[in-house]
Amino acid sequence: MTGDPAPAPAPALPRTWRPLGPRIAAVVFGAVLVGGFAWLWVNFDPETQASVNIFQKGTVIGLVLLGLALLNALARSRVVADEAGLTVVNGYRRRRLTWAEVGRVRMPRGAPWPFLEQDEDERIALMGIHSSDGQRAAVALRELRAVVAERTDR
Repeated sequence: MTGDPAPAPAPALPRTWRPLGPRIAAVVFGAVLVGGFAWLWVNFDPETQASVNIFQKGTVIGLVLLGLALLNALARSRVVADEAGLTVVNGYRRRRLTWAEVGRVRMPRGAPWPFLEQDEDERIALMGIHSSDGQRAAVALRELRAVVAERTDR
C-alpha cells in the first residue's frame, strides 16, 4: 500500500472514509463482552449472586463500560474531506484542518494506518483508513491522496 499503482481520480466531496474491519470487530467484541458477563451472571447460583456486594457489581459494570467506550472509540474513527478541509477523528479526538494545513499522506510498509506529515516532527494518524481492510484501504488511500493533491500544492 506504500506505492500507488495508478493515480486515482479525486472523489466528489464531501467524502468520508471509515475502517470496516475495526468497526465490525468493535461490534462483535462489544456483544461478546456484554453477552459473556450477562451469561456468567445468569448462570451463577443464587447463593453466589447474593454474595456479590454492590462495589463488586459496580467494578464489573465499570470495566464493561470502559471496554465498550474503548471499542466505540475505535469504531468512530474516520477521515472526512470536504470543500473547506479535512476532519480527522481518531477515537475521541477530533482535528479540523484547512487544506493549507494538510501535509503529505504517507503509509509506510507494515503500518496499521496512514498519517499526515505536517512538518518534520508532527504527524497525524489517519485511523479512518485501516490497513487491515486490505484492498478497500488501498482504494481509500489512493482517493485521499488524489483529494490532497488536488486541493494542495503537495
